Amino acid sequence: MLNQPAKSFQDLIVWQKAHQLVLSIYRFSQNFPTSETYGLTSQLRRASVSIPANIAEGFKRKTLTDKLRFLNIAQSSLEEGRYYLILSADLNYGDPGKLMLHLEEVSKLLDSYSNKINQRRYSDS
Repeated sequence: MLNQPAKSFQDLIVWQKAHQLVLSIYRFSQNFPTSETYGLTSQLRRASVSIPANIAEGFKRKTLTDKLRFLNIAQSSLEEGRYYLILSADLNYGDPGKLMLHLEEVSKLLDSYSNKINQRRYSDS
């Protein structure tokens, strides 16, 4: 059963972990000050949602180049989220330590998935 091709983006471990990260970030940010509703809260949530959303969108793209482009956007959103977590800690809105570890796990999975697709791109040419 291992190493079977994913039938849906939901089968991808990287998407599953990214989705769990989003849920954790929503829980973490629900206690931010109300003055941040349209600021940091919104920015952090949007950046985090962009990660699994771009993984999902890239999954159905036909070309490997397109797939990699969406994974690159997901990685960029992840780094944006990393900054917002640093900022939230500096503003004393909470301790994002566990989220940072989860974020790093997703980052490594994204890198691995991108590298695998990149290898396919060069082996197909």
